[in-house]
Amino acid sequence: MEKNLEFPELLRLIDERSTAFRATVAAAPSLDAQVPSCPGWTLFDLVKHLGGGDRFWAAIVGAGPADGPPAEAAAARAALEVPREREALVAWLAASTQLLLSALREAGPDAGCWTWWNALQTPRTSGGVARHRVQETTVHTYDAQLASGTSQPLPAEVALDGVEEFLFTVCATPIAWPHKPTAFDFHSAEGRSWRLTVDGDGARTTRIPAPTAATAEGSDAAGAAVHGTAGELVLYLYDRIQAASMHVDGDAGLLDLLRAWEPEA
Repeated sequence: MEKNLEFPELLRLIDERSTAFRATVAAAPSLDAQVPSCPGWTLFDLVKHLGGGDRFWAAIVGAGPADGPPAEAAAARAALEVPREREALVAWLAASTQLLLSALREAGPDAGCWTWWNALQTPRTSGGVARHRVQETTVHTYDAQLASGTSQPLPAEVALDGVEEFLFTVCATPIAWPHKPTAFDFHSAEGRSWRLTVDGDGARTTRIPAPTAATAEGSDAAGAAVHGTAGELVLYLYDRIQAASMHVDGDAGLLDLLRAWEPEA
C-alpha cells in the first residue's frame, strides 16, 4: 500500500511549487494577463490570492485549535497590502510562503487548528493544512503557467497525492447523497486507484487495486470510472479540465451530478 507523503516532504513541496509559481510570475509578459482557468481573474489577482492564502493559513496554524477562523487569520487577510511592482510582488510572495512554512515547522504535523473541512478523512491539523496547501499551490502554479502560455504537466509526485487529498478533503461528507447510491472510480495511469462511494451516509473514499484484465469485473460496482494521468485527474477534480478529455467508463452523466452536488449548503 502506498504511503502518504511525510510532513517534511509536504513542506519541501510547498516551497518547490511556490518557487515555480514565483518564477512564472517573474517571467510572465504581463501581470494583467487573464487566467483562463480562473474566469475574471488576472495574474495579479491570482498572486494576491495565493500569497494571501499562505498568510491566512499561517495565522490559522499559529493560532492553534479553534471552533472558527481565528481572529488572527481574519486580520491577516484584512490587512493584505500587495505591491503592484513586479520585483516587490515576487518578494512579497516569497515572504508569504516563508510565513506559512515557518508556522507549519513550529507547529509540527499533529497540532490541531481550525479548518473549513470536516475531519472524516483529513485531520484538522497542521499536517492536513500542509497537505492541502501543496495541492492549492500546485494547481495555482498551473493556472499561472496557463495565463503566461507556459503550462506544464503537474509533477507526478504531487499529483498522485493530490487525487487522494482532494477526495479525502473536499469530497468526504456525512451529508446524504441526494440520488441513487453509486460509486466513482478514479484510475491513474501511474497505477493507483481510488473509489468514491456516495449514498445515504454521505461520501467517503477508499484506495482500491488498479484495474487489470483479471479484476475488470470489479469496475461494475462503480457507476462511472475516470482514467487519466494523476495530473489530469487532479486538474479534472479542480475543474480545470473536463472529463471528456480523458477516458470515462460507465455513466458519464453521473459525473455531472457529482460536480453539481454541494453537500455543505
